[in-house]
Parts: sequence; C-alpha cells; structure tokens
Amino acid sequence: MPNFNGAGKYDPECQKVFDETSARGVVLLVIDGDRGAGFSVTGELDVIHALPEMLEQMAREIRAQRSDA
Repeated sequence: MPNFNGAGKYDPECQKVFDETSARGVVLLVIDGDRGAGFSVTGELDVIHALPEMLEQMAREIRAQRSDA
C-alpha cells in the first residue's frame, strides 16, 4: 500500500491497524505520543486521494460540534 508521507515514526502502528481491520485506508494521528507527535497514512490509492476532502469534512464537523458545546 502506498504511504505518501514517507517513512514515519508511527508507520508500524498504522500498518498494523490497516492489516488487522481489513480497512481500505487508515489515518493515524498521534498527539504527544511516546515518540512525539506525528501521523501516518496508508491504504488504497483512491482512498488516499480522497483524504483531503474527508479531512476537510471532518474539520467542519468538529468545528460545528465545538461551537454547539
């Protein structure tokens, strides 16, 4: 599976989730982890290409929930 952010410190964990869940794609975002902050992306090419729109929608939803609180 392609990995577009190069070798990352959380790639093994991302790959493990991908393999164990039969997912078409995985995005792993780590905040203040034991190896610092970072992210890893793996999956089918069409899923990875759709990620910017998915992440933008996720950001809109988080903002909306935050403003409702």
